[in-house]
Amino acid sequence: MKKTAITLCLFLPALTLFAKGIQEEIDLAGEQSRQSYAFGMVLGEDIRQRDLGLDFDYTAFAQGLKAAIASDQSRMSLEEADETVTAVLENAINRHTEANRLQETLFLETNAQRPEVKTTASGLQYEVITEANGPKPAAADTVRVHYEGILTNGTLFDSSYARGEPEVIPLDMVIPGWTEGIQLMNAGSKYRIYIPSALAYGEQGAG
Repeated sequence: MKKTAITLCLFLPALTLFAKGIQEEIDLAGEQSRQSYAFGMVLGEDIRQRDLGLDFDYTAFAQGLKAAIASDQSRMSLEEADETVTAVLENAINRHTEANRLQETLFLETNAQRPEVKTTASGLQYEVITEANGPKPAAADTVRVHYEGILTNGTLFDSSYARGEPEVIPLDMVIPGWTEGIQLMNAGSKYRIYIPSALAYGEQGAG
């Protein structure tokens, strides 16, 4: 049976019972109620962040949760449940992947129209900030670089500047976009390189 790769803690004692569209008032003064409600919130937040595109039937959700936790007689096998959840997750992943692909295509097409941006045969884009006259590295070389990694939305996710020292990187052990992009540069240069997902971590991403 294919195991679903999710962190939904379905065995936690969390149960907040809803009628469809109606929330029952719960007294959270007791420790049992507070713990149960808290686990329900954590589980719900995990589901919400996945943006599954589901219109939840909370009554059915609560019954399935109770059946698993209390070992009640369930109305479907665990294998059926796992297959159903896996299908939902795969559909959500495909939907997000397609949205990301369209966003990436639009960004790269628009970026390529700027006169200062050059595009290589692989689709890598770059612009020269400062050009130097040092030697160019080869694909098997190890380089010492200062860099910042920034998403297209402006989010900074990595920075050797923040760590206070350059990074030493073997070019044959990094993503293809790094290997290609660094080889374009003479030592001492500063470039801005735009790496398509196909030259980075692909559709799976890297967190």
